[in-house]
Amino acid sequence: MSKEQFVIGVDYGTDSVRSIIVNAQTGEEMASAVFYYPNWKKGLYCDAPTNQFRQHPQDYVDGLTYTIKDCIRQAGDSVSANVMAISVDTTGSTPVAVDATGTQLSLLKQFDSNPNAMFVLWKDHTSVNEAAQINEHATKFPVNYLKYVGGIYSFEWYCAKLLHILRADEDVKNNIASWVEHCDWIPFLLTGGTDVKQMKHSICSAGHKALWAEEFGGFPPNDFFTSLDPLLDSFTGKLFTETYTSDKQAGVISQEWASRLGLPEDVVIGIGAFDAHMGAVGGQIEPYHLSKVMGTSTCDMMVAPTADIKERCVNGICGQVNGSIIPGMIGLEAGQSAFGDIYAWFKHLLEWPVKNLLSTSSVIDTATAEKLQQEMSEKLIAALSAQATELPTDESAELAIDWMNGRRTPDANQQLKGAIMNLSLGSNAPRIFNALVEATCFGAKAIVERFENEGLPVKGLIGLGGVAKKSPFIMQMMADVMNMPIRIHKSEQTCALGAAMFAATAAGIYPKVEDAMNKMGSGFDTTYYPNESKTSFYSKRYEKYKKLGAFIESRI
Repeated sequence: MSKEQFVIGVDYGTDSVRSIIVNAQTGEEMASAVFYYPNWKKGLYCDAPTNQFRQHPQDYVDGLTYTIKDCIRQAGDSVSANVMAISVDTTGSTPVAVDATGTQLSLLKQFDSNPNAMFVLWKDHTSVNEAAQINEHATKFPVNYLKYVGGIYSFEWYCAKLLHILRADEDVKNNIASWVEHCDWIPFLLTGGTDVKQMKHSICSAGHKALWAEEFGGFPPNDFFTSLDPLLDSFTGKLFTETYTSDKQAGVISQEWASRLGLPEDVVIGIGAFDAHMGAVGGQIEPYHLSKVMGTSTCDMMVAPTADIKERCVNGICGQVNGSIIPGMIGLEAGQSAFGDIYAWFKHLLEWPVKNLLSTSSVIDTATAEKLQQEMSEKLIAALSAQATELPTDESAELAIDWMNGRRTPDANQQLKGAIMNLSLGSNAPRIFNALVEATCFGAKAIVERFENEGLPVKGLIGLGGVAKKSPFIMQMMADVMNMPIRIHKSEQTCALGAAMFAATAAGIYPKVEDAMNKMGSGFDTTYYPNESKTSFYSKRYEKYKKLGAFIESRI
């Protein structure tokens, strides 16, 4: 490279969008910016009791504009003039209804406050019934159309959400021209697309969430959908047939967006993908190493050579797709529906008296009460972790099941609930917290066990995300339960960094994304090794976890 070249990675999360500018030669982060969605922050268009979680596209557009412009402001003109490409990752499955121009219906006046015309966020669970119907319906066909999504279709995914929206909203049904994923729409927006039929679709989103498979020549046949519900008759004709890996170009930035962002008019826009998939690349995934993005939930990614997989299909995971993570390899996805969310739930439980009684205290003034509440909240998890570390190993200690938000993998089942047993009058907050951490680690072990039982070895673990970076206690227990080391990646922004790596590849700076990973990756800063004195203890406790889980599942 004769001159410095820069790329932009955009990471759309649940609460915010973050953009980074990265030196494509060194991987150095030149600038970063974050934008919190205003409508989401206000709780608009969401209804937690009914598990409805929708996001307005204007938040996404405003966030894209703000974060990239702020990055350019920080980096300066010499950097912005040499930006070569932009790639994006998003949550998923997060689809939306659009018109023939590819415009979200909620950006039109008629639908501007209609949640059904907005993005249906990944965590929206309003399509539980539709997913159950898809699973039952699929058993009627000689071809197993669910084979590449682990054999169980999720309520969090594309087709279930489409059917729910068509059933729920007559106006949307009468005006929808197509149903598109967030990760496909942003590149379409940046390239100035005006015809939804010209939108390029990611193989990542299509293969893992939309029942698209190379073996089927795309979607299952029309009869599969029509016999499920006549509302879906011929609907696949409104969708797409071709898909693309994320090392390919969606196009070149439009003049409008180049002017709006202050970028050159030849900036390449890459094909988008889901956050955890690009995060695995940003975290320098290796074949047969499980890349664990650990936040509120977990998304566990693995890549394996195509020749090794052959005709094997792994049951009970979130799909296996050729090229969904690294082009030329099979990408496999699994995960836990709740991880950090479980710790947050317990924290909120313990904070109840602080939040509800301190404000009415006659002993201290309101300002002091607020400061005390904030201080205790900030210290609580660290204090629980410190106390839990000192607990002796006890096979009869409190034991928990981590299905507080249902079970994602193995064998998705949203009807399942969490549990805690072996409670006594000696049970206290550190002991229960320890049991909850154990449960999340046991849930992670169940995923590894499923891969290995299906003939795919797990040779190592890579930890990514907030929990991996911030909690040595949890990561050490993870290593002990798994009985294998877990490496923690240095980058704080592996998803955005992965997007930047794909941007560099799409722009032709690197011939393949593995080369971009090698040059732009920041490596690992910590490795947790299993404590041999505890591995046998956790092995026995894991068997008890499985028995308790089987008992709970048998009672549903």
